[in-house]
Amino acid sequence: MAKLLVIPSIDIQDGKTVRVVQGIPELNCPAYGNDPVEMALIWRAENAKCLHVVDFNAAWEHSHVNHEIIRKICEAVIIPVELGGGIRNFEDAKIAFDLGVARIVIGTLAFENPKEFSKILETFTPNKVVAAIDVIENQVVTRGRRVFTGINALDYARMLKELGAQRYIVTDVRRNGMMLGPNIELSKNIAEVTERKVTHSGGIGGYQDLIKLQKEAEGYVDSVIIGRALYENKFPCQKIWRVAEAGLFN
Repeated sequence: MAKLLVIPSIDIQDGKTVRVVQGIPELNCPAYGNDPVEMALIWRAENAKCLHVVDFNAAWEHSHVNHEIIRKICEAVIIPVELGGGIRNFEDAKIAFDLGVARIVIGTLAFENPKEFSKILETFTPNKVVAAIDVIENQVVTRGRRVFTGINALDYARMLKELGAQRYIVTDVRRNGMMLGPNIELSKNIAEVTERKVTHSGGIGGYQDLIKLQKEAEGYVDSVIIGRALYENKFPCQKIWRVAEAGLFN
């Protein structure tokens, strides 16, 4: 069975690590700690191969208040860090890479300004620019997952493909942080439309969900972003991505 890369998520608001449920960050959750840099070091010590960082201040307010923390995360770990949230133009993309991130994740910009998105793809290459497809009831949402676009997820995926995107993160927002099981069909459908393997996000609640994703989405999904289930110890072994990457699921 093909390997599945497990990517821990670090969601940041007001300089602190937060829990995200259905796209809404929640502060003061003891299991998450307060220091995103410390959290990055913990996941690295657990042998994570990549980190997914979301800046909610940037996503909601286009603020740069967390930039220094993001820079420290990139300096603290020797693994790739991908950053999403608030990248609204070419300059934002450049600033993000200057912070040290390996890849940027773009959602709203691709919808609101496709020309600028294409410019970023051409300048930094599709290997370093990920398109986020956030979905609520099969409709794409933007602006920190708060604005409904009226566009069907598959139609949007086709548009992103035409613009030149080659990597996609697919999130069923209603399942985000709920640990109710992954929306595998959505990820598979977008993989088929784009003719690319995708990164699945949302709904993983434990070991059995990861096994199900591994089995049912083989050939469509090659990586999965997990937040709450990792922070709240929902796996028999917290080094679960070692098992996933070794392809040892039965």
